[in-house]
Amino acid sequence: MKKTIRGIFIIMAMLALLTVSAHAADINLSVAASLREAVTELSANFSRKNPTTKFINNFGASGALAKQIENGAPADLFFSANQKWMDYLKAKNLLDEKHISIFAFNSLVFVGRPDLKVKTIQDVTTLEKVAIGSPKSVPAGEYAMAALTRAGLDKKLENKLVMARDVRECLMYAERGEVSGAFVYKTDALQMAKKVKILFDIPQELYSEVTYPVGLTMSGSTKADAVAFYNYLQTAEAKGILAKYGFVTK
Repeated sequence: MKKTIRGIFIIMAMLALLTVSAHAADINLSVAASLREAVTELSANFSRKNPTTKFINNFGASGALAKQIENGAPADLFFSANQKWMDYLKAKNLLDEKHISIFAFNSLVFVGRPDLKVKTIQDVTTLEKVAIGSPKSVPAGEYAMAALTRAGLDKKLENKLVMARDVRECLMYAERGEVSGAFVYKTDALQMAKKVKILFDIPQELYSEVTYPVGLTMSGSTKADAVAFYNYLQTAEAKGILAKYGFVTK
């Protein structure tokens, strides 16, 4: 009887160890909202080749994600929609400086109803309400505000801007007709827009190049699977997936 009970305990202990082992490779990703579909597919592809690896994704505005990581939220890789928030965490010694790189590039566009007579950034001043990501935490909003300021339109639009929590919310406002138009990334417009379309590209000389850096956090750098996923992001296969969603790679 004692041997039977002992055997049961041994089996239970082995099962417990297997459960721990199965979840030992969990990778926490903090990802800029505009990368949702691309990173979801990238992580799924990696998991198919590495069945024991499980991804836990957290999508949101880059600034909000950076603050979460600073405050102790679990994160092994951080995907930012600009360099600012990557540098912010690097200055806090929360990133592994040896594993930070530019992941992809994007551009800014203005979307609205197909019948809207808006062809240039100057025409935006004729609209009643315009959605923009909150420049304090949303890189797309920061890029858009820089463009408006350099075009000399920021003061003319300050009472017309509707702030959004991230670039996807900007697009949603436009889709619902709650605003006349919105500043969004080209990839979001190509992937998600149904009722609105790209009315014009924001001239590149009005804002800095949209870059998406990715970096391993200090905790992520200690996980072999997190490092392997970071390296996978540099492969031709990963770049092909990004291109499918409209991102540019170099």
